[in-house]
Amino acid sequence: MSASRRSGATDELGPDEPEPERDGPRGSDMHDGSDLLAALLDGMDAALCAFDADGVVTHWNREAERILGWTAAEAVGRHGFAGWAVRSADAEEVEGRLMSAMHAPGRQVHEFALLTKDGGRVLVRTQSAAVHGPDGKPAGLYCAFSEVHAQIDLERSIALSEALFEDAFWGVVLVDADLRPAVVNDYAAQALGTGRTAALGRPLGELLTQGLEELESALTHVLAEGAPPAPAELWVGVRTPEGDRRRCWRSGFVRLASPLAEEPVPLGVAWLFADVTEAKQGEQEAALLRFRSNQLHRAAHAAAECEDPAEAATVHLDFALAGFADHALIDRVTDGTAPADGVIAAGTAARVRLVRVAATPSGGLGPSLLTGRAGLPVRYGTGHPALQCVERAGSVRASAGAVPADRAREWAEARQWPGDAVHALCAVLRSRGRTLGVVTFLRGPARTPFERADATYAEDVATRIATSLDLALLLHNDHT
Repeated sequence: MSASRRSGATDELGPDEPEPERDGPRGSDMHDGSDLLAALLDGMDAALCAFDADGVVTHWNREAERILGWTAAEAVGRHGFAGWAVRSADAEEVEGRLMSAMHAPGRQVHEFALLTKDGGRVLVRTQSAAVHGPDGKPAGLYCAFSEVHAQIDLERSIALSEALFEDAFWGVVLVDADLRPAVVNDYAAQALGTGRTAALGRPLGELLTQGLEELESALTHVLAEGAPPAPAELWVGVRTPEGDRRRCWRSGFVRLASPLAEEPVPLGVAWLFADVTEAKQGEQEAALLRFRSNQLHRAAHAAAECEDPAEAATVHLDFALAGFADHALIDRVTDGTAPADGVIAAGTAARVRLVRVAATPSGGLGPSLLTGRAGLPVRYGTGHPALQCVERAGSVRASAGAVPADRAREWAEARQWPGDAVHALCAVLRSRGRTLGVVTFLRGPARTPFERADATYAEDVATRIATSLDLALLLHNDHT
């Protein structure tokens, strides 16, 4: 390396020397590339200095000046670091380790303390390598260095990234600005029901069947506004070879921005999530159980204030409807059609006649109404869920399934139910060992089908209704 290439020095023309021609893209201020080289060196994020074969400093960039305080004018031309950038006691060792890179293959990494201009000490990590001349022989060396703590911070960041994507027990997905997965760790790949590489670049809609709108809205918000103040719980449907799975993921989002840009440029979003489905389902079930227990308690107190036992039966029905169903019906077995022992033989339920006792008002909200004073039987066809319930003396669930609205209405009206009913649950009314009738709960298309836990609750309500209905029948018989 010649002294004419030293950073911080200027090329001067003699009084009789003509100014060299400059053309093309090199520009008028590029002296055979020296200014371009100086600009490149000064723009580096790492501190860099260079030595010729004799150990004289030939280059010194601005990052080196920032770390040590010595300017290029002060550094270029000095022989080694002795007496100014290194303590005299350490100069021989440091120079030997640096200059050994000229005759060693590849890069050499060292750590040692350098002196700042104001007398302080900075521990740096260096990477040195030989610079070869046209003849292939070492002509000098370059030395890039940075403060050790900055290097450690970088290594920690890299190690953290690798650990998140290899060993983390929660999902980590890097989503690019187009809302497509760019990197997926093992946990996330298993949660999404796919492989780590198979998910890359695919639209999220190919991985999720439910909750896609909420997730994409969250990602878009983070790209535009930044991370939300708290984690979000998202219910999603995951498409897997075994079928769709409904899961709850507690998710956190972090916007990724380029550290090299003057203004933050979004590179994507880091989406971290953990599967909390079991915990959320447990919380929901506990909350639902508390609510239903409170409803039963309140219904018992309200029914105790009713003089008419039949009215008490409708009170239990009204309290049960809250958050549970949209419609409810009470059908009583007519006198003379139920055997004395209350047991309906198999195959004889079709001959049992049911009379409507109470029903929720059609077309609006309000308390259930007592009906059936005329004693006319309900026209239930063979195989009707209410008749099956009487025959089995147990709960029966029925659903129209995923059918168009007109088909669902036909299904409901054929069973003598309100036209908007698509899910039904029939619970038998039994008291003193006798089957008294059936209570039917109906849900519209906005609700989910009845489950086994719903049947248990309906049976609790049916027990209370049956007791009130039995008392009403006893009082009626006494009056007659």
